Amino acid sequence: MDRPASKAPDGTTRRAALIATLVALPVTVVVAGLAFAQLAPDEPAASPSPSATTARAQSTAPVEMAAPALAERPATVCRALLSQLPSTVRDLQQRPVTAGPEQNAAYGDPALTVACGGAEPAVGDTDDVWLVNKVCWHATEQTDATVLTTLDRETAVTVRVPRAYEQPLQWVAPIADTVVASVPSAGEAPTGCQG
Repeated sequence: MDRPASKAPDGTTRRAALIATLVALPVTVVVAGLAFAQLAPDEPAASPSPSATTARAQSTAPVEMAAPALAERPATVCRALLSQLPSTVRDLQQRPVTAGPEQNAAYGDPALTVACGGAEPAVGDTDDVWLVNKVCWHATEQTDATVLTTLDRETAVTVRVPRAYEQPLQWVAPIADTVVASVPSAGEAPTGCQG
């Protein structure tokens, strides 16, 4: 029995197969990409930072602070400031103080402290001053802390930032916001703090 000779594909069939392949390939890639996107998480999991995985250990014991007697106006201003301070400064929780809770606050361990109503420091012509969130600060370096005191407020506010916390000006930023909201300006700031 004779077999019929196989037919060679003609140009039309070959062209149709090529077009079908050219259409099918990109469609397959798009479908695969959509399927992958549906299976992938919305956001990549961030690698945990040391501060996110280990909470900073903190004492809850009262922090020893002095509470000098204040005149009526500074006492009123300090009560307003303390009533508006945040419950945390960055990741430091507020702690009780031994004296003057109407003029003192403390955060974290070692304690970052806020004292309202003290004396404004004398600032020399060459001393550095910094403007942080619209508050002018003067820094004094101590062996275990940086002490920052306002220079442009009706009542001075002093923040003591222990050396354990780097970049002290960043630690006073949330406190500066509260200072602006509750402690009136005393007029013109030193030259280094004028914007």
